[in-house]
Amino acid sequence: MPDASVETVEELVRRQLAAAFGGIRGVAESAVPSLAFLIAWLTTEELRLSIVIAVGVAVVLLLLRLVQRSTPQFVLNSLFVIGIGAFFASRSGEARDVFLPGIIYNGVYGVVIIATVLVGWPLIGFLIGSLSGDLTSWRRDRALVRLCSVLTLLLAVPCIVRVVVQYPLYLADEVALLGTAKIAMGWPLQVATLLVMAWVLSRNATPATALTRSALEVEDDPEPRPDPR
Repeated sequence: MPDASVETVEELVRRQLAAAFGGIRGVAESAVPSLAFLIAWLTTEELRLSIVIAVGVAVVLLLLRLVQRSTPQFVLNSLFVIGIGAFFASRSGEARDVFLPGIIYNGVYGVVIIATVLVGWPLIGFLIGSLSGDLTSWRRDRALVRLCSVLTLLLAVPCIVRVVVQYPLYLADEVALLGTAKIAMGWPLQVATLLVMAWVLSRNATPATALTRSALEVEDDPEPRPDPR
């Protein structure tokens, strides 16, 4: 049943986003394997060893999740990214290529995110819909669509900034700076973006109608849901 005690659209969306991004642990699990690779590379300059260490760290985090019987989604995301990067780097023999998939991903993802706003179907709306079990009901509420458009554009900012900063470093073969930028612009930038989104959600108070509550209806679930990224 919709939660009638929630009075604003922003409060409802805050609840959904908190469930979707996995909290501090989920964000950290996405960054730790890349940090392990960077430290190993700066210490040894051995590409294969650095890749093995990064993958090993991700596997340990995954096993810990499985032992605790909690969702492994965010570790799997990290392991997938490291695996693709390792494949690129192993084929070329260039350490910088570990970071190439991330640059490509952020560029494509940023463009797609902005496109969803331009066509009137902001991505955050689908995130909310996936949690409620109805992908499109949120679009019937104009206030909710406007709010989702603003939040979606904010979500695109880290992707665009990462490409603008990291791609020139990739072209210059500055592996140390590239790795540092990836970590500094990974979870810290994502957290900063989420804080701005939280600020947007806290400063406005769009009344939540029965339609909005219905569009955002979810069952209580203590486990975080998968991040669409």
